[in-house]
Amino acid sequence: MVSESDRRRRRRARARRVTGLLAMVAILAGLLALALAKVNISELGRALGHVRVGWIAAGAAFMCGAFLARAESWFAAIRAAVPDCGIGRATVTRAMLIGMAGNTVAPGRLGEAARAWLIARRTGGVRDGLAKVVGTLVAQTLLNVTALTLLAVIAVTGSALRGAHTEAIVLAAMLPLGIVLVLVLGPPLLGSAQALGPGPLGRMAGWLHRQLAEIRLGLSIARTPSGVLHTSSFQLGAWAMQLGTCYSVLLAFGLQHRTGIPAAAAVLLAVNVTAVLPLTPSNVGVFQAACIAVLAPFKIGAANALAYGIVLQAIEVASALALGIPALAHEGLSPAQLRRGASTVRE
Repeated sequence: MVSESDRRRRRRARARRVTGLLAMVAILAGLLALALAKVNISELGRALGHVRVGWIAAGAAFMCGAFLARAESWFAAIRAAVPDCGIGRATVTRAMLIGMAGNTVAPGRLGEAARAWLIARRTGGVRDGLAKVVGTLVAQTLLNVTALTLLAVIAVTGSALRGAHTEAIVLAAMLPLGIVLVLVLGPPLLGSAQALGPGPLGRMAGWLHRQLAEIRLGLSIARTPSGVLHTSSFQLGAWAMQLGTCYSVLLAFGLQHRTGIPAAAAVLLAVNVTAVLPLTPSNVGVFQAACIAVLAPFKIGAANALAYGIVLQAIEVASALALGIPALAHEGLSPAQLRRGASTVRE
């Protein structure tokens, strides 16, 4: 029998989902109206009609390779963090592909929580192993920030970001250092705070101390030079392949003579920075707006830039779903089960 409190909780959950859906629809409608106000529809159709399919196929191959390289990087981090759990490369690869597919169909980057849950449940218990798995995600995040900084340097030195503030790039470069300082200095400080006693503040400090300690275990990959080389080379290699996708789509539209690698780097940087706080599944709308803004200084019209953004995102989504759906089927999970698992991580 369902209690009244459970019914109220379900009603609140349904209300949040409806509110989120309405907000997403409103955002998409606003972005679509803004885009169409500046786009000549006939030019958009002409640009899409003359795209070179061969370069699109090359871009898709680069994107699939990037997903698999990220999986290999994550496998190296997990093997260092939980060496005795028996998690194989194929399992980690499936979890990564499922997570990437989840990010394309659900707002709020649900796929990140889903892939953490898929691995944590194989470590002897979701709650016991989750912090270590999150630690491996932190390791990948540090490498991602490093890659974004390199993309910003390429874009700025190539004049792709005219008028860009170098202070923002310096700040981005310092972000990994800040995360490392928190992980290094946090546990000792929180250990001292535990001396406050059994009160609420002491209990909270104790909980945070345990979580940070587990996350630091997830960064065990940094203890060996070979491990660092393994995970970083594949993670940064994945970014290089995604850069190849961005450039391949420029070639598909014949825009490379006006743009080049710096513009591809600027596009990749912009769409990833705007995805930090995703408003819609795959950041649809925001993704295309970022492409229009980045390509405008190269005298690329809004119609061509929008066509570029549509095709680039279509490659990403199609590649993620083509690899992620079979991986989900192999795990024997339904989308509903995956959502429930991801929600336990977020809680």
